[in-house]
Amino acid sequence: MSDAQQLPLFEGDHLTPNTPLNKAVRPFLEYLRGEGKSPNTLTSFRSDLNLLGQFLEQDVIPLKALSTRRLNEFLHWLEHGRGIPCSRKSYARRVTTLKVFFKWLHDTKVLRDDPAAALIQRSGPAPLQQILSPQEIEQALSTARQLRRGDKSDARPYTLFVLLLETGIKKSETVLLTTADIENRDSENPQISVRYKRQNVFKERRLPVSYEWLAGLDEYLDQYAPEDNLIFDCTPRNLEYVLSDLTKAAGIDTRISFEAMRWTSAVRDYLGGMDMDDLREKMGLSEISWRETSQKIIKLANAQLAGGE
Repeated sequence: MSDAQQLPLFEGDHLTPNTPLNKAVRPFLEYLRGEGKSPNTLTSFRSDLNLLGQFLEQDVIPLKALSTRRLNEFLHWLEHGRGIPCSRKSYARRVTTLKVFFKWLHDTKVLRDDPAAALIQRSGPAPLQQILSPQEIEQALSTARQLRRGDKSDARPYTLFVLLLETGIKKSETVLLTTADIENRDSENPQISVRYKRQNVFKERRLPVSYEWLAGLDEYLDQYAPEDNLIFDCTPRNLEYVLSDLTKAAGIDTRISFEAMRWTSAVRDYLGGMDMDDLREKMGLSEISWRETSQKIIKLANAQLAGGE
């Protein structure tokens, strides 16, 4: 019998399939401590599981709801959707964290099946994120404009798509935008202000937006009247559905998502001649994070040029 099977679930910490993810972290770390793992290892594993809760947008999700599909979506997000480069070493460690955590839950009979057992510990470079080609951008824009002007006028797909295309902001930044973040709208250089709390103030930036986007925004605000001065007061998941529906309506192959739009916007700016340091600042990245991100942007741009698109 393995040590994990012999380990009691600590008093007051009886785990079941319905236990929220965040309530299982401390007993797991106690198990690792008992196995003689170093403080640095414990810190890394805690950080990795906190990231999983961040991706799920709720760390109170029950353990039984964490499927292999959701874990693979989390790993994909780490590489392409989080907006922070994930090195091969960090990726490998996070896969290991998931495998050790869920094996422990399985061995202690908290979970009947181990959803992390099928995760692949990849070697070699990560595949590049799919981005929209110029033709797909035009198809999506045309469709969004039709939805905006149709019998059942809906300006939200246009407002969201063009915002992401022009600014490349992340999902977490999009959902925090308020009407007060729109600046200089009556000047020659209208902007949106992306704000952060004090510890991440270096990520704050002002990004230009077009007059056409502002016109679409006004129509959208009249139609939806979002509350609390938020531009988008629905859930992040609902905004993903808006982009997914636009993908289907436009009939394009590349799935429109926040991560796809962030990379699409960056490649578009790079091919348009934007200075690399200006592009780094536009994306809100540190110089260290930029090293890997800039290489991916160049690879994506070269692949698009090679494809003749």
